[in-house]
Amino acid sequence: MSLRIYDTATREVRDFVPLVEGKVGLYVCGLTVQSEPHVGHVRSGVNFDVLQRWLRVLGNDVTFIRNTTDIDDKILAKAAEQGRPWYNLAYDMHRELTKAYAALNVAAPTYEPAATGHVPEMVELIEALIERGHAYPAADGSGDVYFDVRSFADYGALTRQKVEDMEAAPDADPRGKRDPRDFALWKGWKSATEPRTASWPSPWGRGRPGWHIECSAMAAKYLGDAFDIHGGGMDLRFPHHENEQAQSRAAGQGFASYWMHNAWITTAGEKMSKSLGNSLTIPAVLQKYRGIELRYYLVQAHYRSHVEFSFEALDEAVTGFGRIESFLERVDADGRAAGGVTLADLPDAFVAAMNDDIGTPAAVAVIHDTVRAGNKALADGDDATAQRAAKEVLAMLDVFGLHPADPAWAQGAGGDTDRLTEAVDALVAGLLEQRQQARADKDFAAADAIRDRIKAAGIEIEDTPQGPRWSLGQSSTH
Repeated sequence: MSLRIYDTATREVRDFVPLVEGKVGLYVCGLTVQSEPHVGHVRSGVNFDVLQRWLRVLGNDVTFIRNTTDIDDKILAKAAEQGRPWYNLAYDMHRELTKAYAALNVAAPTYEPAATGHVPEMVELIEALIERGHAYPAADGSGDVYFDVRSFADYGALTRQKVEDMEAAPDADPRGKRDPRDFALWKGWKSATEPRTASWPSPWGRGRPGWHIECSAMAAKYLGDAFDIHGGGMDLRFPHHENEQAQSRAAGQGFASYWMHNAWITTAGEKMSKSLGNSLTIPAVLQKYRGIELRYYLVQAHYRSHVEFSFEALDEAVTGFGRIESFLERVDADGRAAGGVTLADLPDAFVAAMNDDIGTPAAVAVIHDTVRAGNKALADGDDATAQRAAKEVLAMLDVFGLHPADPAWAQGAGGDTDRLTEAVDALVAGLLEQRQQARADKDFAAADAIRDRIKAAGIEIEDTPQGPRWSLGQSSTH
């Protein structure tokens, strides 16, 4: 079975056929770095990280571009509110985003271009659109340049809308537009309200690019005029992705062959966002949960399914992942290092699930089925079967970026993690020896007292045929 993905443009699941066999160009809209990243923000990063990992397992050479929008109306407004330069805010928030991705083991893309580094390419693309009759400078002297939506017959094709049914584009003063739905490609510098540093020279005067032209220019620069997959959050379908497709194709480019969009994380039925005041920043969540647990929580839902966030649901995910870790600890597998997974390492059911539109829920179910089979083998004394199951589990976790031995997890937890684990292991081992001796002496009161003392420290003890094992208990605080 070959990979099939849901194409938002055609609204159907299609066989994925790259433009060049064995090579995949993937562009994903990254974040506007205006504030600290929250759980809703990083879902897209995790979802498309799993996609690019799977494309590589299938044997493809993947060029993965994920941009950063570092100049924007919102960035300018927030920086002004905070009394600092806009570029300082954007830089700080970009660093926070990078930390959040690293904490969740989201692999770095092939390249992460910033909008401010590609203004010349944007100006060149705007000039091409004007020359082709698809864009025009505003006649009001503002320095704005607009895309003429009625000049492009296929405008609205991605989201299947008619121009007459669309709302006006709220990105600039409508007095300079031929049609209220025309959108800004270039925004003239407003010297009275905007810093000069937020403007660049252009044939139309100083100004800055509109949001939509940024991604078209960066995608073309790094992936060429035509590439395979364009991804992002479902809230970007209109107007952002509709406008990207229109301006790129109006300029004579093929642009994306497939469109993939991940769904939202919601709280109380509403999209998680800063504007709703219901966001949960990554640093705050990682004070209570491990990065690997949060990533598992995000991975187990299908990328096109809305997720209603709750700490109860996250706790359930922690418990589920704990069962996987417990099996791997019990079997004491020789294991495999993180990386280098091939199809031969994976169960057929897992491969089928992932090839069915990156079906992570069914793939996670295969992991748990394999864990159950491995636990049964352990109980039956069949160590060879348990070892094989453990190796399959590790390979499947690796595809999801969840391999417990991946160096990324140790780095995300801090440099002293291994030393701390060794110290705790030595202390607990000593207490367990005392407990075992107390039980051998039939001093069960002393044995129970030692166990209670260990449990009070937040450590769970499991008695196994191979001897007692310990793990950190789940935190009950939020």
